[in-house]
Amino acid sequence: MSSLELSAILLPAFFAGLVAILATVVIERGGGALGGIITLPTTIVPASIGIWGGVSGIEPFTNAMSMVPIGMLLNVVFLGLWRILPSILRTKMNGRNLVFSVSMISIFTWAFFAGISTYTVEVISDDIGPGIIGLIATSAAIVIGVSAVQTNPPAPPGMNRVGPLTLILRGLAAGSAIAASVWIAGLGLPFISGMVSVFPAIFLTTMVSLWISQGADVPVGATGPMMLGSASVSIYALLCIPLFPTLGPWWGSFLSWVFAVGLYSLPAGFWTWRTLDDGLNGAYA
Repeated sequence: MSSLELSAILLPAFFAGLVAILATVVIERGGGALGGIITLPTTIVPASIGIWGGVSGIEPFTNAMSMVPIGMLLNVVFLGLWRILPSILRTKMNGRNLVFSVSMISIFTWAFFAGISTYTVEVISDDIGPGIIGLIATSAAIVIGVSAVQTNPPAPPGMNRVGPLTLILRGLAAGSAIAASVWIAGLGLPFISGMVSVFPAIFLTTMVSLWISQGADVPVGATGPMMLGSASVSIYALLCIPLFPTLGPWWGSFLSWVFAVGLYSLPAGFWTWRTLDDGLNGAYA
């Protein structure tokens, strides 16, 4: 493995670890309304640069980036399962068994539909451009995210102090999961690499670690903001499609990030904060 290949794996892993630590700390101290912090485009930035360098041509890169919105839409479903499954399964189990069961169901659901989506898009890509499919998936994620925030359960801050060792373990868990997904992405075809690059490793480690340390209310209360905010990653990926060939991967990724955060993440985060801060869980602000 070359140093370039190693850096392409370690850089996203490093970012994932930092995001996992930062996001869980912010949610624990500020409440689930700030959960959108986890959805800023982070690991997708070095992953997109790595995919650009690993594919041969603009079309494979377009195919890969067009799969990101579909993967993020599945991440919205993933987070939705963390909202609804605990109340369904709580009558049959509790504690860590409940966390484990929700984790397994949500992961297998994501993987199942990721496989179906990847195959379907690859089959129909000659008739319907992957970019169009990506735009549809992004729009659907935003609509679901808005509804999720409007009906968000209470989003309290955590009450238990978390030690530095726990935070480090969270970062290592998220980083390892992202490193594995980027490595797998490098072995696959463009459609597969785009999907695998947004495997919900950070979402999973955040939800599990918050649940174990703070109880169910804190992570469940963060689902709505995370579901709405996740569309910023899709917007980043779609912006990469025209900007990378025009400006190159470095300036292209920088401007894609600035536009995705400035035009979507910040307004969506402000609206989410106002909505939940006003106590309108279930009503439009």
